[in-house]
Amino acid sequence: MEGTASNAPQAEGTEPQATAPSTQGAYENNIAPDAYDEAAIERWAPEPDKRPGRTAFQRDRARVLHSAALRRLAGKTQVVTPGTRSPAWDASPRTRLTHSLECAQVGRELGAALGCDPDLVEAACLSHDLGHPPFGHNGEQALNEFAEDCGGFEGNAQSLRLLARIEPKRFVRDPAASGEGRLVSVGLNLTRAALDAATKYPWPRGGHPTTPASPKFGVYEDDRPVFDWIRKGAPEDRTCFEAQVMDWSDDVAYSVHDFEDGLHAGHIDPGALHAEPERQTVFAVALGRYVPADTDPAELAEALDRLLGQEWWPHGYDGTALAQSRLKDATSQLIGRFCLAAEGATRSAYGSGRLTRYAAELVVPREARLECAVLKAVADRYVMQRAEQERLRADQRIVVAELAEALTARAPDGLEPQFRALFDEAADNRARKRVIVDQIASLTDASARTLHARLTGHM
Repeated sequence: MEGTASNAPQAEGTEPQATAPSTQGAYENNIAPDAYDEAAIERWAPEPDKRPGRTAFQRDRARVLHSAALRRLAGKTQVVTPGTRSPAWDASPRTRLTHSLECAQVGRELGAALGCDPDLVEAACLSHDLGHPPFGHNGEQALNEFAEDCGGFEGNAQSLRLLARIEPKRFVRDPAASGEGRLVSVGLNLTRAALDAATKYPWPRGGHPTTPASPKFGVYEDDRPVFDWIRKGAPEDRTCFEAQVMDWSDDVAYSVHDFEDGLHAGHIDPGALHAEPERQTVFAVALGRYVPADTDPAELAEALDRLLGQEWWPHGYDGTALAQSRLKDATSQLIGRFCLAAEGATRSAYGSGRLTRYAAELVVPREARLECAVLKAVADRYVMQRAEQERLRADQRIVVAELAEALTARAPDGLEPQFRALFDEAADNRARKRVIVDQIASLTDASARTLHARLTGHM
């Protein structure tokens, strides 16, 4: 299915002949060859294992779990900004970190049920949001505007850049340099399969296979060497099966939990979903944003009615302990409903064998996708579109834009040591601007505001 790459750099301290695993068990894993081949477990920079007996994918999962990038997600916005409370809020809102942990739990179980290596899917789920900047998608939009002339900004492309180049874990000698060559980072140096599984959009900017104008892409141009290595032997523009499991798990986790958080915070009145005017506003949000614009609203109405008709639906939620318990049961029921729908449909299409890499496509029934989309639209309409949220988002965009301007004017002042060194080594203004983008993307919501205040004097 895939060949063994020969263009990977040599790891510091390894013997020249150790450029690729020669047998299935040569490194650290004993995965059955009918599930994952040598190419899947290969790393960009070959390296021995410090603790024999682990599988390659257990090692990948551990590296992501112990990364500083994952810890920083605790301070990055999911829906409600960390550290803020609404009058009805009596618990900490979900952050990018808690969302990633929940996504990982969903993905691990769904992947295992379909024959994927569970550690591989979990590593991908933990990795999928690592590149998101402070202030969530709002910060992503502001950074994309700033980075327009150096390749733009996209959270998924930033995740790959972080995993393969920025997160300080493994360094190798640069084979392109003269003499011994300088040491360069290869990030967490995950396996090919793990990096591929974390890639939702396997194409560069403007390369969407059906919608070239789509803002979604998975790799910046200067990260193409490692991307091309990851994708060696893969069908063009097609995501691997594990990435599809990760993507659906992400959809399930955030649609269900954003709805739960909105209900718990008092922003969503479940009774309003029976009123026709309110229902139409929800469907209008879903059309074009969460489902194709030509979707029949009647299908969305049927999807919502299927959910409202469930015995476990949190009708009359009032915040009492009993109501909270029912709400927790509803979230469990929803997650199970969406995952079992995908598992059943995929098994019907492909049978009972192990489904991995490019041997299958995840099949999610249309009914499940529409129900998931309706939940996303409900949270969007009643949580994200609140007037105070828009005011906060406007302020956040100003913070990111002014911070980018200040760093551009004063760099390398304001850059952390890691990024200061990269700035000093950058070959041109385009590369230096990308370093500034990397620095901003690494910040939490709070650290972005602190650095902004220090550099601009504005609170």
